[in-house]
Amino acid sequence: MVRTPLTPLERERGRHLGVLLREARGERSMATVAAAAGISAETLRKIETGRAPTPAFFTVAALATALGLALDDLAARCAEITVVPPEEAGHAAA
Repeated sequence: MVRTPLTPLERERGRHLGVLLREARGERSMATVAAAAGISAETLRKIETGRAPTPAFFTVAALATALGLALDDLAARCAEITVVPPEEAGHAAA
């Protein structure tokens, strides 16, 4: 199966999701939060850094639970992203 490439907006929303999760993690270690969510620390690292911009729904739900975040609030905050930074938009055109 061929996967359709992500748009710059989708990549930016994924980056924003990672930022929100990183902020919510605070001083807790990546390993502790990942274990509580039932995922690997490497998966959490990829999500937080935007290298995995479209994590599976159940992964996001597990992270939201582990971090004490409301899933609907997290989704709404990611949906607020409507503008792609110029450097991202330019990169997509190249």
